[in-house]
Amino acid sequence: MSAWFRRKKKKVSSQQKKKDVPEGLWIKCRKCSEILYKKELKKNKGVCPNCRYHFRIPADDYIDILLDNYTEFNQNIKSADPLKFQAQKKYKDQLKKYQKKTNQKSAVKTVVGEMDGYDIVLCVMDFRFIGGSMGSALGEKIARAIDRARKENLPLIIVSSSGGARMMEGILSLMQMAKTSAKLAQFDKTGGLYISIMADPTTGGTTASYAMLGDINIAEPGALIGFAGPRVIKQTINKDLPEGFQRSNFIKEKGFADMIVGREEMKQTLIDILDFFYGSK
Repeated sequence: MSAWFRRKKKKVSSQQKKKDVPEGLWIKCRKCSEILYKKELKKNKGVCPNCRYHFRIPADDYIDILLDNYTEFNQNIKSADPLKFQAQKKYKDQLKKYQKKTNQKSAVKTVVGEMDGYDIVLCVMDFRFIGGSMGSALGEKIARAIDRARKENLPLIIVSSSGGARMMEGILSLMQMAKTSAKLAQFDKTGGLYISIMADPTTGGTTASYAMLGDINIAEPGALIGFAGPRVIKQTINKDLPEGFQRSNFIKEKGFADMIVGREEMKQTLIDILDFFYGSK
């Protein structure tokens, strides 16, 4: 009788291989801690369906959200290493690493494409590439994109997401602030329409130049927007900062942003703006 109750299958050992579950399929929302399926999150334009937290997304994804079709230009412009910069790592090695990681030569993509029948020059910064930092290649690509918009009489849209100037290029990086601002002044004199979209984060030299110079400045919900970071400011003035300091709502209240627009409504909002300035088709 005791044989009836004997275990017929071997005991599962902790040493046995478990069925592999592919990594990288899920991501945790930084705001509400909801566990989200990455493919569904991408379909939702990188916006958490639970709390509407806006994740940072690659430049390609943002371009696909805004444009119906497009052609990239100046994609082969890339930074050099004029200062032979080396701290913990060699700058030239960092460039190679992020070029491979993002499959692009710099921290911005410049394209000309169509949005609901309107031809557009669009620049989208990619935070994955050394924190979207503004190097000489990035500044040159944006300057050329502004020139193209001016010469072809097209509206210009720049989506910023950046930690600021790229210190590894020293003054060559800081020069891009003046260069892009001067190009926008030329564009403005010809009556060109420039719409600036500020995603999270938009800080440092990017904020102090083209990101704040739009005819219309649009902020994404919850985006950090400012020059120095809040921790640096707090340490400098030795005072607590107001709630929501340097976030989209705070920036809009202070007059530095004209509107706050979620990514789900961004394309239609831009179309409405283009209809207003160029006449509904």
